[in-house]
Amino acid sequence: MPEDPHHPSPSERPVIAFFDVDNTLMHGTSVFHVGREAWARGIIGWRDILLFGWHQRRFIKVGENHEHMGTAKERALGLVAGHTEEQIQGLAESIWEHRIRPRLWPETVALAHEHLAKGHQVWLVSATPIEVGQLIATKLGLTGALGTRVEAVDGVYTGRLIGTVLHAEHKAVAARALADELGADLAASWAYSDSRNDIPLLELVGNRVAVNPDAGLTRYAAEKGWPTMRLDPASIKAQQKVVRREAKQVGRGKTKPRD
Repeated sequence: MPEDPHHPSPSERPVIAFFDVDNTLMHGTSVFHVGREAWARGIIGWRDILLFGWHQRRFIKVGENHEHMGTAKERALGLVAGHTEEQIQGLAESIWEHRIRPRLWPETVALAHEHLAKGHQVWLVSATPIEVGQLIATKLGLTGALGTRVEAVDGVYTGRLIGTVLHAEHKAVAARALADELGADLAASWAYSDSRNDIPLLELVGNRVAVNPDAGLTRYAAEKGWPTMRLDPASIKAQQKVVRREAKQVGRGKTKPRD
């Protein structure tokens, strides 16, 4: 007998909900705020912050462009070169308090906690530096974050990437590696994103939701019959009800973060 999607049987394997950060969990792009705070602390100059501002406006207006956003993110990551891990952690703390927390969508955060209540692991997946992603996850009580890593030698960042900027198809690769490590049930897992560049991540799981999608993802989601969630309280609360009703339960309570 086929499983009733409205009354799914519990899962004996981990289930993951992957959340993009920029324009999904928060308004705008987190890497821009890395740049703004770096400028406020004298780490970068006017030319750099103007470039970040241009990318922020373009992102909000037309969504991600693979080449432009990749360039902006690589530039932001290069800013940490020569600075200590302690300095960057302090910058991340300041970004959270003054720039990220006020821009979070409370209803989307509540949706993430709806997954936690189902016993799911909730992982942020973003091109933003891993330190920023992990800080957001910790502050929100989520399981963890996948993000772009920068090499550090003796506690000082070199500015060289470890691997690649976690963008587009690289998000899917990292998410699959995590799922394999955890033995997760990808067919029962979930993913949320606004960008056509995240289609590989969305296709990785059995339950994908386009969040305020850009033009490319809007077309693709319509073709595939994927649900769309708008960043307004009514739409997000409707998605919470879907998760409450249809997502598989795993154990009880929140899954412990991975070390």
